[in-house]
Amino acid sequence: MDGSTSRRWWALGAVNLSVLAVSLDGTVLSVAQPTLSEALNASQSDLVWFSSGYLLVLAATVLPVGLIGDRYGRRAVLLSSLVLFGLGSALCAYAGSVAMFLGGRLLQGLAGAGITVMALSALVVLFNEEERPKAVGIYQAASFIALPLGPILGGWMLSRFWWGWVFLINVPIVVVALVIGFVLIPESRSAQRPGLDPVGTAASALGLAVMTYGLVRAGDHGWGSPDALVATTAGVLVLAGFVWWEHRLGGRPGGQPLVDPRLLRPSPFLWGSALAALAGLVMIGVLFTLPQYFQGVQGTGTLGSGLRLLPLIAGMVVGAGLASRMAVGIGARLTIMLGFLVLATGVAVGAAASPGSGIGFTAAWTALVGAGSGLALSAATAAALAGLSVERSGTESALVQAFNKTGAPLGTAITGSVLVAAYHSHLGGAHLPATVAADARTSLYEGTSAARGAGLPGLVHTIQSAFVDGMGVAFLTGAAIALAGALVALVALRERSSRDSDERPLVEGGAVDAVAH
Repeated sequence: MDGSTSRRWWALGAVNLSVLAVSLDGTVLSVAQPTLSEALNASQSDLVWFSSGYLLVLAATVLPVGLIGDRYGRRAVLLSSLVLFGLGSALCAYAGSVAMFLGGRLLQGLAGAGITVMALSALVVLFNEEERPKAVGIYQAASFIALPLGPILGGWMLSRFWWGWVFLINVPIVVVALVIGFVLIPESRSAQRPGLDPVGTAASALGLAVMTYGLVRAGDHGWGSPDALVATTAGVLVLAGFVWWEHRLGGRPGGQPLVDPRLLRPSPFLWGSALAALAGLVMIGVLFTLPQYFQGVQGTGTLGSGLRLLPLIAGMVVGAGLASRMAVGIGARLTIMLGFLVLATGVAVGAAASPGSGIGFTAAWTALVGAGSGLALSAATAAALAGLSVERSGTESALVQAFNKTGAPLGTAITGSVLVAAYHSHLGGAHLPATVAADARTSLYEGTSAARGAGLPGLVHTIQSAFVDGMGVAFLTGAAIALAGALVALVALRERSSRDSDERPLVEGGAVDAVAH
């Protein structure tokens, strides 16, 4: 391995550290909410906005930040975003009020958009088409590690130290990523500075933010919530207008759309991006449900819940690691399809879980879920990146991330609404006392607490069983979505041909050096 090749793979380490900081922050927040409620006197609505505000800012800025990277320098945007993320983390740690903490979270959302988009763009700039699937697998595996690490590390720190340390832990990670990134990641930008496209930029930001808000509200209050339906519909309509505008602007002589209109038509890029989001959607649905099952039904603590996620994460890492090799052997389409089939099998087996399911059974099916999602997500992401050019890698990588970032709240909304509907249906047939039934319909935790407080331990099992039955229905829905993903991969995602490569050439090798400054 020559020095240039070695340098690129070491630079990937800086990219992975950057994404790790962002991923850790999100998972740590989930376990820190009870502490934040007490320390900042935060209401339930405040706690929701700590997470939702971050998502909304990230969604609104993901495409504009890609354009800024293409115009002014991708490394500069990545390093600046790391600095902002560190500042936002410190602001959260030392926050003395809800407003100050929320300000830190919004700053982290802006920085998170720059980090995730430029990290994905770096894979396009640093690695050629043959190396990229392996790089994507390593990138995905590194980001998966934060899923159990956040609850485990956060739970341990919160039980022993001042709560601010769970946010300050990002700072040394950011510093190391900054140093490595500055030394090893080359600066690059488009050789021809892209146009600003203010209409397309505004439409994409507004559409993604409003749709994300609607999905978050649907996850919290169900699809019957008027503001969830109105916001989601409005967001979709604005994004449809964005697509129309990009095609119109791209058809004008000298028009400079924010996104190449060819990427918005059915193509390996579009299908790969959508399928990666679909795999993430199913995985997020499982991750949304499992902590409630572990803690509310099986009685584990935060640390125990994080530990029980380890088989799922191990499966993700293995699946992501195998994706590039399998894509070479059997092709991207069959690799993605196989990943979805494994994912569907794991989720379907998980639907048979009971309140007393053992650790071995849970570890087995969650490992299958992890392996399938890691395989499908990594192979689909690599298929999408194969259609990107170095020249516009910032904006085009941002489009991949736009799919990804909307898939997560959509997964939570679908799984949460199906679970709640089935849970309430089973509660209705349990004939609970009115004093317990109202709390049980509010949440699993409040229902079991009310049953224990009323001296009715038998009803605790009834409520927990109703939740597990609802979880089974939600998991079967996830399995059906995964099977649909396998079918879409088989039918719609064709392998790239030499004709495709000629139509949209990748800028490799010396061309990368030509745009690096």
